[in-house]
Amino acid sequence: MSMSDAELAAQPAAYWTGVAYESLIAFTRARQAELGFTQPQFWLLRNLSANDLSPDGQGMTLPELTTAMRTYLRREDDLTAESEVLLSRGWLTRDPAGRLWITPAGDEARTTFAQHAPAVRAHIHNGIPDTDYVTTVKVLQQMIRNTTPPPLQP
Repeated sequence: MSMSDAELAAQPAAYWTGVAYESLIAFTRARQAELGFTQPQFWLLRNLSANDLSPDGQGMTLPELTTAMRTYLRREDDLTAESEVLLSRGWLTRDPAGRLWITPAGDEARTTFAQHAPAVRAHIHNGIPDTDYVTTVKVLQQMIRNTTPPPLQP
């Protein structure tokens, strides 16, 4: 059933952003699984790589990694289990203090995984002009500003 513009304008944004989020995550994770890795594994490698998100290339503990990824981890993500997979593949090592470190093989895997991101993005953005996408993001940003409470005044 298609809706008129007026009907669409009356739709709740929270519903549609939630549906979009779940669909996009499911699609992305399914493509990654087809390629033999999980999104949390990729994030672990990215956060530990001096060539990517790591600010200093130093190892991190699982609690530190959890904190670093707090804005995009999902409830079902188990960094302990995911890191064990990466340790068994030789992509991470663990030092006596419990810090995880990316290995050269892990950094190579991270680079290989990252090469698939443009194809995933292209599939998701198929039929959507960049101008429409930019407008959508700006609208969402404004909705976030509209719903973010101002700081408390002393």
